[in-house]
Amino acid sequence: MKERRIGNNEPFTMTMLMTPDLANFSGKVHGGALLKLLDQVAYACASRFCGQYVVTLSVDQVMFKQAIHVGELVTFKARINHVGRSSMEVGIRVEAENIQKGDVRHTNTCYITMVSVNEDGKSCPAPKLPLKTPKEKARFIAAQIRKEIRKEHHERMERVRDQWSNNSQNLDPEKIAAELERIRKGNS
Repeated sequence: MKERRIGNNEPFTMTMLMTPDLANFSGKVHGGALLKLLDQVAYACASRFCGQYVVTLSVDQVMFKQAIHVGELVTFKARINHVGRSSMEVGIRVEAENIQKGDVRHTNTCYITMVSVNEDGKSCPAPKLPLKTPKEKARFIAAQIRKEIRKEHHERMERVRDQWSNNSQNLDPEKIAAELERIRKGNS
């Protein structure tokens, strides 16, 4: 039996056959079903890394580059890219394989932030991330930049919500009309 080491950042891989129960109305794998699987992969990867229960904090923009078909074999390749005090960014690459032809396609990449929690449900420290190779160091740097972008994005979204959603009854109709016109011109 292989010795389990907390803080060991070995790649986590999960492969599943896409079955009809995962299909949407067009016969492709439903995006929501794929999101659920991505969350499960992130959980397994982060929980194994830190030896703790983990919860999902955020899911970065998920771009569905190509449809996944029922009957394809889908492989999720996950790794911890960054560790903060209790949070971990899990990078996941998704590949779909046509079993009969052997064709493999890269269909998605996403980043999910998980948080290590204790028995009381409070965040707790995650192990340090060993950065041994240039690729691991580059992933860490890219993840840190994404973390900063997420923070900036969150702050900007809060300002938008405060300005437009929480204060809509007090807004000047002329300001609303001017902003709508600016948006329409930008989208034409």
